[in-house]
Amino acid sequence: MAEQLISLSEFWSLRDQLPLIDARSEGEFEQSQIPGSINIPILNNLERIVVGTLYKEKGSKEATIKGFELVGPRFHLILKDVLKQFPQKKVIVYCWRGGMRSQILSWLLTMVGFEVYRLKGGYKTYRTYSFDLVRKDWNLLVLGGKTGTGKTRLLQKLQEAGEQIIDLEGLANHKGSSFGSIGQPAQPTVEQFENLFAEALRKQNPEKLIWIENESRKIGRLILPDKFYHQMLAAPLIDILKPDQERIDLIAEEYAVLPADELILAVLRLKKRLGGLRTSQAIEAIVEGNHPEWISNMLIYYDKAYTFDLDKHAEGKIIQLDLSGIDQDKSLKKLLDAKTKFNGKHTNKTD
Repeated sequence: MAEQLISLSEFWSLRDQLPLIDARSEGEFEQSQIPGSINIPILNNLERIVVGTLYKEKGSKEATIKGFELVGPRFHLILKDVLKQFPQKKVIVYCWRGGMRSQILSWLLTMVGFEVYRLKGGYKTYRTYSFDLVRKDWNLLVLGGKTGTGKTRLLQKLQEAGEQIIDLEGLANHKGSSFGSIGQPAQPTVEQFENLFAEALRKQNPEKLIWIENESRKIGRLILPDKFYHQMLAAPLIDILKPDQERIDLIAEEYAVLPADELILAVLRLKKRLGGLRTSQAIEAIVEGNHPEWISNMLIYYDKAYTFDLDKHAEGKIIQLDLSGIDQDKSLKKLLDAKTKFNGKHTNKTD
């Protein structure tokens, strides 16, 4: 069967129906990829360097011949792999620019009866789209509150209620503190984070409010795009209030089950900011299993950091919402009631 060249707009309608193959090298794939794709390299890392160098020095013809020389002996292995993984014989393929590598893979697959859709412009076209999307204007409503006020849980409840939400910490595989990486998968690269972020934004209606948790500019080692971060600072913010004991109990519920050695390492990363005495006290409490004690110690630092961060947000667009002692269902209702105070990101209404 012949291949069909598709645009990015056509790609969106097909991606949920068909498997997606990335024909780039394993190194390129590890750096970033279209989410959900499977890597079947036409040229591996070293071969890609050889062909790329030859292209620069002698041109396309010599580079193409060299590419076939390198990959040709593996044609049968590539076909066996693809036939095993995709017996239905329908796939979408892409490489960096939609050129030689995806063309070779497409040609191979059509030789054994595959129906192939090749993305015009390749990953570069997709990446340009995702880069631009995370830097557009969005109608945000920020959910703030000190550590332990249950912001992530409230976001989940809002989503269940049909509200639009973006879970940045979920996309970043990090809970946004020195302790935030514990028990989480490895963080994506900055580029892949933006791809995942764009995928989430693409599902949102830009005319409606999008709930998002208050974050600093960095989430672990990832950095939010400048424009989006400044939109967060300018957006309306609902500041959740809860008593210290409720916050300590919630944090203990999530962190007491984690390995003590990882908790200690997280405390040590804050040693310069905590000081020697508080660091030693926190570590001793972790070793003893006295979770309320070390959590209380950490909150002294994190509460100050939150107050400092809150001061960066636009004046007149912050309301405080006391959710002390009420369950999540009642908290959800109060949040939705608070939402009605805002008609969009440009409002100046206050409580």
